[in-house]
Amino acid sequence: MKKNFVTPFEIRVDNSVLLDLNNRLKLTRWPDEIPSNNWKYGADKAFLQKLVDYWITDYDWRANENFLNKFDQFKVKLPGVDLHFIHQKGKGPNPMPLLLSHGWPGSVFEFLELIPMLTDPESYGGDPRDSFTVVAPSLPGFNFSFEPDQQRFSASQIADLFAQLMHDILGYSKFAAQGGDWGSFITTRLAFAHPELLHGIHLNLLAVRRDPDLLKIKLSREDQKYESQLKHFLKEEIGYQWIQGTKPQTLSYGLNDSPVGLAAWIIEKFFSWTDCKGDLESYLGKDKLLTNIMIYWITGSIGSSFWPYYARHHGEWPVPDGKVIDVPTGYIQFPKEILQPPKQVAAAVYKNIQRWTVENEGGHFAAMEQPKVLAREIKAFFRKYR
Repeated sequence: MKKNFVTPFEIRVDNSVLLDLNNRLKLTRWPDEIPSNNWKYGADKAFLQKLVDYWITDYDWRANENFLNKFDQFKVKLPGVDLHFIHQKGKGPNPMPLLLSHGWPGSVFEFLELIPMLTDPESYGGDPRDSFTVVAPSLPGFNFSFEPDQQRFSASQIADLFAQLMHDILGYSKFAAQGGDWGSFITTRLAFAHPELLHGIHLNLLAVRRDPDLLKIKLSREDQKYESQLKHFLKEEIGYQWIQGTKPQTLSYGLNDSPVGLAAWIIEKFFSWTDCKGDLESYLGKDKLLTNIMIYWITGSIGSSFWPYYARHHGEWPVPDGKVIDVPTGYIQFPKEILQPPKQVAAAVYKNIQRWTVENEGGHFAAMEQPKVLAREIKAFFRKYR
């Protein structure tokens, strides 16, 4: 590791930021609600009001801040960004370096239950030989990797920065990589642009094109199910991508100014994309939901976090037309993932699928929803590449 370039980092939010937040929450001007909404037309008002009441009276940022600071965190100056990352050393005999990449509207907070299961598997009843040294960056432009007026980054640019972090800065000649949401696109792009650095990649979302025309072949029953799922997503669930991918600046004013607006925008995705079965509070808990929102609020990074959508909407797909991924690939499919391409479709891009696991519970935020299952799969997939 090039120690001269890397500096320790600790999260410390000034009290004035927390006082300002509290005042804004108390002064919220609530809109009316479309009759019979119940999440159909967006964030449920009763749920959101209950969450905000808890945010004002009972939520303890300092306790969550202290929990976050139990992990070894650093910053390093890379082109265009002062990059934040967790670098947690493995406790096994020969830990494999593993890059974990989060997505939107997530953060490294997603990984805080998962990381100890990977760095210290023996403490969770596993084999110490399955240990990983985990590197989990905040995506450039997101959260603690954001400063006002800094450069914006596409998924492809982020992949290049992560290759630089892992190889040039931390000195790992070869490493494993895992991701979901934007993390899956970044991990896939890493496999395309820097295959020589990777033992393999593991995904819980597949970065295949969202184009129904690619399915204009003789469809199996599984493919027909995916075609229906894709058409529904493109009609009913993609509005956030269009606004974030076309006019991100306009949206950023409201969400950066209103904590309730920010919470509504993010919470709706957690309700829609998790396997909460209609009860998000019992499923994840208010503290987890609010801590993830807080990381966006205290850093003022929500506007910058939209940029990968704009870049993808106006640029090329991370894997160009006609190109494929040859590195060993593992995949775990959760039933509430937003899109679940069948293996036949995935294999057109990922030519070296070595492991394909289908689970019965869980959703898009796999590391938060099913950390034990995800840890099991990551360990199992990379075991033969040690």
